[in-house]
Amino acid sequence: MKDNYKITFIRGATTATGNSIEEIEEAVVELIEELISRNSLIKKNLLSITFTSTKDLDACFPASIARKFKELDSVAFLDCQQMYVSNDVYFCIRLMAQVLLPPNFPVKHPYLRGAAKLRPDRC
Repeated sequence: MKDNYKITFIRGATTATGNSIEEIEEAVVELIEELISRNSLIKKNLLSITFTSTKDLDACFPASIARKFKELDSVAFLDCQQMYVSNDVYFCIRLMAQVLLPPNFPVKHPYLRGAAKLRPDRC
């Protein structure tokens, strides 16, 4: 581990506009871009990302999109289905990223699109 860096977890979520590969890809790419830019991340400090998606998203795996994005092929990715809860946000993709950040770095959790209502305190 780099000196003066600590393992930190960042949460985030977004929504796709529908259940096509293109719509999921657009949402995942935007979410990853926001995760990286809001937290000034560099590739080697991004350790792993776990994605969950609601049951209405089954056209592709979010991790398969992220793995190709900005050469993140060395990051450990995992996809899971989000637990079904009635009245949940539709077409929702959530993530939890494990990263290395300097101590006391102000973490910015990206909650985008329709998922912004999940955590209005973090938008």
